[in-house]
Amino acid sequence: MEYILETFELTKRFARTKGFIDILRRSRNKDVSAIEEINLKVKKNEFFGIVGPNGAGKTTLIKILCTLILPTSGSACVNGYDIVKEDDKARECLGFVSGDERSFYWRLTGRQNLEFFASLANLRDPNKKVCEVLELVDLKDKADDKFQTYSAGMKQRMTIARGMLNDPEVLFMDEPTRSIDPFSAEKLRSFIKEELVKERGKTIFMSTHLLDEAEKLCDRIAIIDKGRIRACGTLNDLEKQIPPNEICNLEIKGISKDILTRLGDMEGISEISTHFSSDIAYVEIQLSKREALLPQIIERIVKNGGKIIACNLKKPDLNEIFMNLVDKRG
Repeated sequence: MEYILETFELTKRFARTKGFIDILRRSRNKDVSAIEEINLKVKKNEFFGIVGPNGAGKTTLIKILCTLILPTSGSACVNGYDIVKEDDKARECLGFVSGDERSFYWRLTGRQNLEFFASLANLRDPNKKVCEVLELVDLKDKADDKFQTYSAGMKQRMTIARGMLNDPEVLFMDEPTRSIDPFSAEKLRSFIKEELVKERGKTIFMSTHLLDEAEKLCDRIAIIDKGRIRACGTLNDLEKQIPPNEICNLEIKGISKDILTRLGDMEGISEISTHFSSDIAYVEIQLSKREALLPQIIERIVKNGGKIIACNLKKPDLNEIFMNLVDKRG
């Protein structure tokens, strides 16, 4: 099986809530589309991320894939099982982690919470599994403390422990670092990447609105906006879907401002800015044709007596790609 997760034209529409005036007028409000014709394929042991603005459809998509809500149309398979026709088998090989700890019982201990969720899952040896996942998330020494005494980071690790109780093939994570401090978030990211993906071979499907988080963790990223996938691929794949634009930063000694100004006339340079400090010019150039232009720029600078001290190229990051691909009208 090449793909552990596949979706085919997956669509979800909700009935629009009617107000009193709508009822009196007997108006027929159109359904609200949460996601529309989603087609995705995720490989085994892949760290796959989906990013998008609030309300883009990320959580709805994950809830459908976790068999928590039904799609309006289309289909999806997890580990080869149809999420609607074979939902019981699909649930056996997936886990769900959200950034919301409200589903835990705050007056119970961490261990008691996990024992309860293990019993719901009909696990063969629930006590053994609870001990294993507590060890996994490094909460064994706090297992008998009440959940309400846990820090935000500990609560989030408990959500991962709950999601790992059935040792799933695919772990779905809906904004797992939401509401925790930067230090705890970084530790959690490292744990997910190093322990769950690299050591245990889990497939992760994670939603986030933190672009730097997705860029750092994910093998491939899908950008969703207004319920539709706008782009999907590695960072290099996504970069090719926006107008070519790279920034070249140069430090040049012994060059005149006039020569630098004339560089801006070269075809393929969209913008150039300079400032001087003593006899060193700091130049930022936006390039649309790096391969053809950069050698020409360097040659012209050297021919006019300039000495290049430093040259750095900056490719578009996920934030720039994201801003180019989503509809900014809201």
